Amino acid sequence: MSVTFDVLRGNKEGKIVPAKTTRILQHNEVYVEVTHSGVCGTDEHYRWRDQVLGHEGIGIVRQVGQGVTNVKVGDRVGLAYIEEVCGHCQSCLTGWDQYCENKKEYGNHNFDVGTFAHGAVWNASCVFPIPDGIDSVDAAPLMCAGATVWTILSEYGVRPTDRVGILGIGGLGHLAIKLAAAVGSHVVVLSSSESKRQEAMDYGANEFHVFRSGQPLEGVKPLKYLLLCGSGKVDFESLIPLMAAQGSIFPLTVSHEPSSVLLLALLLKGIRIQGSLVSSRRSMHQLLQFCAAKNIKPTTMQFPLTIDGAEDAMQRLRDGKIRYRAVLVRESS
Repeated sequence: MSVTFDVLRGNKEGKIVPAKTTRILQHNEVYVEVTHSGVCGTDEHYRWRDQVLGHEGIGIVRQVGQGVTNVKVGDRVGLAYIEEVCGHCQSCLTGWDQYCENKKEYGNHNFDVGTFAHGAVWNASCVFPIPDGIDSVDAAPLMCAGATVWTILSEYGVRPTDRVGILGIGGLGHLAIKLAAAVGSHVVVLSSSESKRQEAMDYGANEFHVFRSGQPLEGVKPLKYLLLCGSGKVDFESLIPLMAAQGSIFPLTVSHEPSSVLLLALLLKGIRIQGSLVSSRRSMHQLLQFCAAKNIKPTTMQFPLTIDGAEDAMQRLRDGKIRYRAVLVRESS
């Protein structure tokens, strides 16, 4: 069976353009009518490529291919960064399927796949049923932003009462505060702006400190973990003095510029700089159940799921005017 649907693609000029995609459902694939799509900073990178944008989708299953057993027509599901996995390599078998060893690229290797669209054909193994307690607008940012910070909190040994630092209150940072507080961490927020203090405390922070690179931060107890949720360019020299011995720093935003690290400072304190990309399927299911149980919701701004809406949302994201995740909403939804 084939399906045809409207999509929004990037191009070499960085413009968002309309197109139509026709796909034939293969074994274990589903066709999802997209109703909501979150806007991620990663979309800014893909905006310059001829591919469908978006990887924070929520929609309704409208058709299922042969062999699909985990979802049915009418289910509300989420679509995240990983569009397909093999199910057989070591990464899949251990549940750590951020990268499928049988694929040559990370994530959406099919340029006709994305959630800035009225539909998407996805591998059924990579769609996630959305619990009834989560609204679709709130669910969309969890597919990437929420999953990115949840992976740190759930996969790297963070325990209740650990001192968890969060640098930057934005699309990632505000969710990191809410999730870390909900798991019982002692949340220490570092921001360049005093104006965000009350907001951070309302989200669940225990401490708030104004922090700027190159300026020492006095009187703050060492951090066991530090999530970098702001600019992709990192000044590690300013961050390492904040860390406890054998602490871990997690850079969660992407920059193509190199960051320098003074190795002696890392060695003396046993500091780890830990990379992490996107969530495994196991972790994504856990996140959705956790957010439903704890009533955790992103702070969002809504835009229409149209070219104008997508351009407006992405321009505001570039200008730093999104508080804190943009969600494209299809009018008919």
